[in-house]
Amino acid sequence: MKIRTLLLLSVLTISCKKEAKTETSKIAPKDSLKATEKKELETQEADTIVLSTKHKTNKILCDLDGDNLDETVEIFRSTKNDKSGLKITFGNGKRTDYLGFGNDILGQGFDEIDWAGIFEKAPKNEVYFENVNEDGEIIGEEQVAEEDKIKLPNDGIFIHAEESCGGGVIYLKNGKYEWIQQE
Repeated sequence: MKIRTLLLLSVLTISCKKEAKTETSKIAPKDSLKATEKKELETQEADTIVLSTKHKTNKILCDLDGDNLDETVEIFRSTKNDKSGLKITFGNGKRTDYLGFGNDILGQGFDEIDWAGIFEKAPKNEVYFENVNEDGEIIGEEQVAEEDKIKLPNDGIFIHAEESCGGGVIYLKNGKYEWIQQE
């Protein structure tokens, strides 16, 4: 009987020690908790972009760089600042550019494109020109010098306000984005 009791006590003691070890290993040191909380805060503050549902058309395909591979141009929205912009994924998969999302777009005085009701491809070889003069007046083609007219070497991106005047064409010139003001 003594041996049974001793054996039973030994098993209970060993069992209790294992449970205690398991319980203490679940509790992380104070520094680990702080690091986890900090990572969660950083994750919450991280910016992600989601495809815009505000725009009727939010995706176009066009060959901006002339390599015969279509770039995918999509209107996305930032979850951090709730501003829209263009995500341009190049056809070769080696480059993705972002315009807007709270950053000034090509020095035009706007940092998002929520106003753009028209979003379409501007076909290559079409002739465009800035049709607004220094005084802000709309001018016709006959008032624009031939050297100021731009025949797009490749496709561009046409964005325009649907209900009012205003917009332009974004295109690549020597690897750099350019803007042609339209109204």
